[in-house]
Amino acid sequence: MRIAILSDIHGNMEALTACWQDLADIAVDTIVCLGDMIGYGPDPDDVICSVREHNALCCLGNHEWGVAFPEARHWFNHTALKGVQKTASLLSPESLAFIAALPRSLVLEGARFVHGFPPDSVTTYLFQVEEAQLALWFAQGEALTFVGHTHELVLVQYTDTGIEQCELGQELVPVPTAPCLFNVGSVGQPRDGNNRAKYALWDTQASTVEIRFVAYDIACTVRKIEARGFPEYYGSRLW
Repeated sequence: MRIAILSDIHGNMEALTACWQDLADIAVDTIVCLGDMIGYGPDPDDVICSVREHNALCCLGNHEWGVAFPEARHWFNHTALKGVQKTASLLSPESLAFIAALPRSLVLEGARFVHGFPPDSVTTYLFQVEEAQLALWFAQGEALTFVGHTHELVLVQYTDTGIEQCELGQELVPVPTAPCLFNVGSVGQPRDGNNRAKYALWDTQASTVEIRFVAYDIACTVRKIEARGFPEYYGSRLW
């Protein structure tokens, strides 16, 4: 089975469309979205509709959590909260109902899929997690985990010498035999020094994860961010 894994689209329809176009020539069996389909970007409703049209399996991200449950908004800093509030005003009732019902994690083909940190946190960033907590998850959880949230590409694995972390690029990575965790980056708002959209392909039979980089029309997204009243900063940091 080949599974496409997308995370942190953040209302960026241009980036998502570019990823769909990239996937058009690749035979995938399932698409999984690790949350934060919305927030920061100008097309939240279109993104949700597109993800649903592609029959993706989705889990809750912190931005869906904040939009669907106003009592959760205390968690967001001032800059992010503006996006949450604006995004909420742009979603249809159907999209709001959809995100409110999302599960906090998924298990598929023996792997755990979650936005923040397993088993089901939508707010914990990978860089906040201490080695002892990682070791505990590797000892008790699924052997393979996929997360998003940080917008960075990282492989974390349990080795004989302890926990090892390495940054990932546009590459094909054999899945380690020891317990491991892939942070799959961001479709709509990368923060890894490369402004292309990022997503991953997990081949369960070959036991590989391919990281793919896709160029898209950033200028178009930036213009829409400004036109729709989001903070200008949301657009400038896409470059």
